[in-house]
Amino acid sequence: MGLRKRLDPGRLSGLFRRVAHGPDGLARVGPRQIYILPTKQGLRFGAVLLVMLLGSLNYQNNLGLLVTFFLASVALVAMHHTWLNLLGLLVRARGGPPVFVGEDATFEIILGTDGRRAREDIAVMDQAGRRHAARVPGGDQARVRISAAAARRGLQRLSEVTLETRHPLHLFRAWCYVSCTATTLVYPAPAAHAPEPSAAPGEGQSSRRQAHMGTDDYLGPRLYRPGDSPRQVDWKAYARERGLVVKQFGADQGREVWIDWDQVSAADPETRISLLTRQLLDAAEAGLRFGLRLPGGTEGLGRGEDHLQRCLTRLALL
Repeated sequence: MGLRKRLDPGRLSGLFRRVAHGPDGLARVGPRQIYILPTKQGLRFGAVLLVMLLGSLNYQNNLGLLVTFFLASVALVAMHHTWLNLLGLLVRARGGPPVFVGEDATFEIILGTDGRRAREDIAVMDQAGRRHAARVPGGDQARVRISAAAARRGLQRLSEVTLETRHPLHLFRAWCYVSCTATTLVYPAPAAHAPEPSAAPGEGQSSRRQAHMGTDDYLGPRLYRPGDSPRQVDWKAYARERGLVVKQFGADQGREVWIDWDQVSAADPETRISLLTRQLLDAAEAGLRFGLRLPGGTEGLGRGEDHLQRCLTRLALL
């Protein structure tokens, strides 16, 4: 049992050197951080060379010895170029857009080089072992997107990526481990159904007024408020330098609701967060003005995609 623990891959991986990132989030691959071993093709190639060497020595065939040593020198040069293909590579990782639990969180890996020499057949390995190949032009950058399953709400971190190359002859595999600090936000998974949220004070009178005036009646302009949809902005008035003015219609005077932590009952906090997420999505889809009350703070009434994302962010980080 003690030997198994010592040979555990997780324990052994801690012995490898990592490419550390600087204060700017940029990592540079150094010479002592690259590992290299022969591939299956390289082992077969070495076995063939060994057979050729033994046969040439046995039959005293000078031409066979010449070909054998020539192919061995080609393999040595290929090994050097495989190692050199990773040396000095610049790596930066960035998080992708927010996703919901159960979806795939994406990260962008930016590969660059200071010199003029292009880097061929560079592969980025994700956590699932998938290989994403890229070519880095000399003095330029290449971008690779990798994904990871979002299993928990909150900030999901990409702690490490593996870079590898088998260029030019695929006889050797060189790789390195790069530490990362990229994060992406994971929203809670919404419930399938949720109870109706509580109405804001004075909502009943507003609803009766809407029903009385009709959904297509023009109620007049008002100043723009954060969270208003760009489709409601009077762009003609803005072109006349009257500022941001929003057109009000009867349908725009809809319900104002509060999505409240204390108004939702659930067996555990995660289920309650899932119900609140569903209420937020339903309110945004219906075009309502909604606010969010949580134990850690309150997000005021608003409307629009930006307001929805602020509320979802509060729930994700609660």
